[in-house]
Amino acid sequence: MAACEAAAAAGMAAAAARVRPVVLRHAGAVLAMTSGLDTSVPNMARVYNYWLGGKDHFAADRAEADRLVALYPPLPALVRENRAFLIKAAGWAARQGIGQFIDLGAGLPASPSVHQAARAVLPAARVAYVDIDPVVLAHAVALLATDDGVAAVDADLRDPAAVLSNQDLRAVIDPGQPVCVILGVVVHFLDPGAACAVTAGYVSLMAPGSCLVLSCARFEDEALAKQLAAEYTAATWYNHSPADITEFFNGLELAGPGVTEARTWPKLPPAADDRNGHVLAGVGRIPGT
Repeated sequence: MAACEAAAAAGMAAAAARVRPVVLRHAGAVLAMTSGLDTSVPNMARVYNYWLGGKDHFAADRAEADRLVALYPPLPALVRENRAFLIKAAGWAARQGIGQFIDLGAGLPASPSVHQAARAVLPAARVAYVDIDPVVLAHAVALLATDDGVAAVDADLRDPAAVLSNQDLRAVIDPGQPVCVILGVVVHFLDPGAACAVTAGYVSLMAPGSCLVLSCARFEDEALAKQLAAEYTAATWYNHSPADITEFFNGLELAGPGVTEARTWPKLPPAADDRNGHVLAGVGRIPGT
């Protein structure tokens, strides 16, 4: 028992040596300071940020991202295509008259942001950025939740009822009114059963006239998908089938061509598309208004 306790203490000491505060800065000003951050471990938000061309990442994140790109070089392009889709879809939802947005698993801030895209159409649009990553939340508080009607919410997207009842979210979002729920490249971190349960959970709780914006990575080559999943240590990644992804929209009226490539939504991709990797995406609306 003493040996086990000593080994545990040694492990905790080694972990503590890697954990250090990180100062978040913008234009030279200190925005926030986080604690309990292990920069030696890759983080999914920072890996994504690196591919997107951001600056909020560390050596471990860049090393993991580069290993994955070596396996499939178009990965950064897929990330940029996904981001463009999310912004386009947010604008589409705003043009349907939806003035509330919940960005689930929002990740590190990117420009343009969801609330910028929505407010370009509806200036009074309200947005809740939801995540459980403390660094993501610190950035969101410092850079995004600075205007009325924009909130950073500490909640787990896997529990729809808890998210929609969260007091910080309710400060800007009324779930009794139409809302646009965004699940941008996050459901592939859930196994198919869990992903279906999560999407169905939000759909069951959203008001008529609401919409679901969803995107998901997909690789045709299963051997490549397994290699990528093995190399991606920041989280567990699942290669959902097109049928699985379509099922996430059960009960919804799909806009445009339905589930298609993020890079072409709301149009169909080229007929002679020979890409192995895709971001499949769609927008579904709850009937009623």
